[in-house]
Amino acid sequence: MKKEYRVKSEKDFQDAFQNGTSYANRQLVLYVYPKIGQVHFRVGLSVGKKMGNAVKRNKIKRFLRHAIHELSPAINNEYDYLIIARKDIVNRNFYEIKKSLVHVMKIASIIDIKKLEELQ
Repeated sequence: MKKEYRVKSEKDFQDAFQNGTSYANRQLVLYVYPKIGQVHFRVGLSVGKKMGNAVKRNKIKRFLRHAIHELSPAINNEYDYLIIARKDIVNRNFYEIKKSLVHVMKIASIIDIKKLEELQ
């Protein structure tokens, strides 16, 4: 993911946690924080140490980044997103993680269904 698509600063994370809206399923928690006038969306990923060693955590983050990259044309640009992985995601493959991400984004109504169908 390019640098301008990342949420990195502590302040941005805290703003999203405190003022954003959260949506969840068994594998992921998604915080949505509006940033009106933003050219493109930004994403922050969090995978805790309870998920396993660094290799497992990095694998989960790679899968999430790749899923976001594939879904990016269908994602609403006027928000910052924080994605927090839950313990249930550990032994999932890429397609299950992508399906879970799409599910939580549909719950949050931040993904364009027509564009999503065109991508698949």
